[in-house]
Amino acid sequence: MGENSQKNQLNGPIIVNSVVPKNRQELIKWNGWGYNDSKFVIKGGSEVYFSGRRYPIGEQRLPHIYGWVKDVFDVDLSTAVPKKFNDLPDEKAYPNLNVTPEILEKISHFNISFSTKVIDRVIRAHGQTLHEIYTLQNSVFPRIPDVVIWPTCHEDVVKIVNFCHENNIVIIPYGGGTAVSGAPECPPDEQRTIVSLDTSQMNRILWLDKENLVGCFESGIVGQDLERELKVLGFTTGHEPDSYEFSSLGGWIATRASGMKKNVYGNIEDLLVHVKMVTPRGTLEKSCQAPRLSCGPDFNHLVLGSEGSLGVITEVVLKIRPLPKCQKYGSIVFPSFEKGVEFMREVAKRRWQPASIRLMDNDQFKFALILKPESSYFAHALDAIKKFYVTTIKGFDPNRMCVMTLLFEADEKQVETNEKNLYDLCKTFGGFPAGETNGERGYMLTFVIAYIRDLGLQFEVVAESFETSCPWDRAVTLVRNVKHVVADECRLLGITRFLINCRVTQTYDAGCVIYFYLAFNHRNVGDPVRLHGRLETRAREEIVSSGGSVSHHHGVGKLRRKWYGSTVSEAGVGLYMAAKRQLDPKNIFATDNLVTQAKL
Repeated sequence: MGENSQKNQLNGPIIVNSVVPKNRQELIKWNGWGYNDSKFVIKGGSEVYFSGRRYPIGEQRLPHIYGWVKDVFDVDLSTAVPKKFNDLPDEKAYPNLNVTPEILEKISHFNISFSTKVIDRVIRAHGQTLHEIYTLQNSVFPRIPDVVIWPTCHEDVVKIVNFCHENNIVIIPYGGGTAVSGAPECPPDEQRTIVSLDTSQMNRILWLDKENLVGCFESGIVGQDLERELKVLGFTTGHEPDSYEFSSLGGWIATRASGMKKNVYGNIEDLLVHVKMVTPRGTLEKSCQAPRLSCGPDFNHLVLGSEGSLGVITEVVLKIRPLPKCQKYGSIVFPSFEKGVEFMREVAKRRWQPASIRLMDNDQFKFALILKPESSYFAHALDAIKKFYVTTIKGFDPNRMCVMTLLFEADEKQVETNEKNLYDLCKTFGGFPAGETNGERGYMLTFVIAYIRDLGLQFEVVAESFETSCPWDRAVTLVRNVKHVVADECRLLGITRFLINCRVTQTYDAGCVIYFYLAFNHRNVGDPVRLHGRLETRAREEIVSSGGSVSHHHGVGKLRRKWYGSTVSEAGVGLYMAAKRQLDPKNIFATDNLVTQAKL
């Protein structure tokens, strides 16, 4: 760093008071999604509320859920008996520690916090796939980490990695625990001691360079903590994935993450300037932090998407931006999903994208409506007037119309221009503006929707999401094909009550991202995890054959590794494995993500 840069650094590292405590179970559900005090609850038979005050719908009655659940899934919340789940892990059901007293003794000399408690180990044995949560609630994992260890800095990680390499101990890095690819799971046939390296205590802001607009952060910092601290200093990274409340910076790098505001700020690979990754062969990093280098392959891209299989990410330099002077929400109603996609394509062509532009299909639009709190008389009357205008004056079919949510971030003049351009253009595609309130509500509901899966599981309804990216000319056909094959497969499996909907979440010059939600009632039809696995596999096969990607931002993990080889080619797999052998010759990062690595 040059002299001018030094003047712009902080006086010292900022120690972040994280929202996620070291003992996560104190605040975060160990067998579900989100905060312990936030969940959908049923009162008095059919009265549904969302508990807590963390979200806009907190402690408000949600009168539309009851009827919708009855109509779609044939579940009567007033009479159905909710299923009871494990309150805490059954310690006796898990095998004894697979670690010698000598190894534990040596670890204790590092002066680094560690634990062998079952609850600590189970929490770090999973992410957020349906399979993982269902297992937590109903049974046990066949294999969990033997030791959880919490380093506090890069040097701690170097010690741990070197020690594990010398003693042939497996390391599985653990960040925010939000993975939906099976990445944190322990391979069930792994015979060696497994250490879960939890980066949550590595959450400092090490320095900030206001002149060059970059900052250095430890990899364990959680998204909402990072943004909160930067906001105080007048900056933002702009990276806001759906999971940003709990996901970590290291996890974003490891999975090649994308955020809701990527149109303005970029995806994680666009934000990344420099990264440190500790491997058994030493620390992989560049010798300078110039904005771009032309010196052979960019090893940042070896770290991006590595999913814990090559090393531990410890420190990251990201681009930062001054806080936007103006932030404004918006929404547009379209007569059909097809018209909405056509509009998005034209917006992308003209490079008019606001920070976020998302299009819900009709079924997801209806789903969003059920999460609307009870209205006052005046608000209810206003809603009726709006509905009359949309369906009668504009002639929109309630069973085809869809809604787009918008978020603008820039200076006031730019926001004003962007708004005018989009609202004028939407008329060409039959759309019309639907107000700021609908846009803000639609954007914020992203953080609440994840909680509804836990409610469904109590009543034999399972739900999961999956995503893809595809060229513009394949988008509508891909959606139609996936919905069709899922419906056919449900009928073959005897599933009569199901839902498959989607939204277009991100736009690019050459294509877009489509995010699907699948849910079904598994009463009397068999193992829900097996059924869902078959449905998602069939959907993913159709996605690939329709021109879609294996993943846009969720990563590969173990869940999608069967498609990895066909995606990157046989030569690509060989190149990855060569890097794996070079950086990790003993395969101590034996995650089995991307490809099965047991034969190294």
